Amino acid sequence: MALFATTIAGSLPKPAWLAEPNKLWPAWRGAGAALEDAKRDATLLALKLQEDCGIDIVTDGEQSRQHFVHGFLEFVEGIDFARKVEIGIRADRYKAMVPTVTAALRLKSRVHAHEARLARAHTQRKLKFTLPGPMTIVDTVADAHYGDRPTMAMAFADLLNTEARALEVDGIDVIQFDEPAFNVYLREVEEWGIDALVTGSQKALMLPPGLGFIALSERAWQKTKKAKLPRFYFDLNLERKNQAKGSGAFTPAVSLIFGLRASLNMMAREGFDRVYARHARMARATRAAATAMGLKLLAPDSPSPAATGIFLPKGLDADKVLDYL
Repeated sequence: MALFATTIAGSLPKPAWLAEPNKLWPAWRGAGAALEDAKRDATLLALKLQEDCGIDIVTDGEQSRQHFVHGFLEFVEGIDFARKVEIGIRADRYKAMVPTVTAALRLKSRVHAHEARLARAHTQRKLKFTLPGPMTIVDTVADAHYGDRPTMAMAFADLLNTEARALEVDGIDVIQFDEPAFNVYLREVEEWGIDALVTGSQKALMLPPGLGFIALSERAWQKTKKAKLPRFYFDLNLERKNQAKGSGAFTPAVSLIFGLRASLNMMAREGFDRVYARHARMARATRAAATAMGLKLLAPDSPSPAATGIFLPKGLDADKVLDYL
């Protein structure tokens, strides 16, 4: 394996012969045994594509799942899919019809055993499998049982842990928990008991890459003192000791730190809730403008306030458009 192993985020577009393209809830093209055969074929093609591209850690491409979150929830007891309600998700950035948690959660059976074993049997490379994180799940369901999000999230975390351990037995080498809704919970780090929160300066801070931010719980700090992996720059205790003196362990990116101060001051003056609302408003305006121009949106049913994907009309060269911009 290469010094730095390569992989992909996890999901790949489904072939048009498997599911309706460019939809959040794509309708399957087949049913019964024919659909299962099509899912299998799509999974094998996804593996082959990654191998041909030289990817070191391949995935099943999520070809057998209609939806990333609900593909897991379908195997969980205590969720009533017939009792759907409209709620604001992703910090009320948009509305969605979601199922309701009505009783204590438990797994009905294994969730992804078939997909994992199929992929494992058809590749010799390291294999990764993706699962939705508990924070994203609780932001995508309504609660009529637990009464608070942290308790419900921990219940989902137990189920995810059970499935993850079983996937390891199936031969999965890497399990990736995705939390696309994590930015909804930035203020709840301590309350939720999150041990480590990591981000970068290019993530919604109006800065280029170059700075890393790490928040650790006291439990995590104690773990760092017992860490035995070799390290030089990435010595958190050395950095913490120097930070207490108003310095860094090594030469800092001074220009980015000044830029960070300016960015944070701008956001603090505006107010973070207003920053989120402004981005959501601009995203809605962008989608409305693109639609009015006759352009097709990439994800009309699942819009993001951070990025708007738009298909170019046929006949236009994407590279030339980017060069012009």
